[in-house]
Amino acid sequence: MFTKTILPAILFAVFALSIPHGVLAQQTSQYYKDMASDILKYENEHRKVKGLPALRMNGIVTAAAEKHTRDMATKKLPFGHDGFNERMEKLYKQLKPVYAFAENVSYGPKTAKEVVEQWLGSEEHKKNIEGKDYNVCGIGIVKSSDSVLYFTQIFIYRGK
Repeated sequence: MFTKTILPAILFAVFALSIPHGVLAQQTSQYYKDMASDILKYENEHRKVKGLPALRMNGIVTAAAEKHTRDMATKKLPFGHDGFNERMEKLYKQLKPVYAFAENVSYGPKTAKEVVEQWLGSEEHKKNIEGKDYNVCGIGIVKSSDSVLYFTQIFIYRGK
């Protein structure tokens, strides 16, 4: 005989097991796309207050940011900017003309607002967010196996 507390748990487990893996991956992926959009929104609000033009998201730059973030989250690379020059060289070849690059990384914040506040609290990261010539960016967000969020944002100036 099922009790009232066991039956809902069993029904949830059956429901969760019946969802195709790809659907869960799409939901997770959409969450991070929404979070990346929120990061960009908060940064552009900050840039507007400073009289700076808005940054635009770029798919090629986002793919590079996502790859670097995944490499950090899976410990393929240590947390930081290892491989920065190679990433920027590859982006330069794909997007030229490109005149300037910068990169912010972080791990640990749980919300878009928290990661932006963390970056704005660091002079070097804030300098990148407030870079007057940067007009294009890409943001990658990946959750590690121990449930820590990793972030990479690449800033690029492609000319006017």
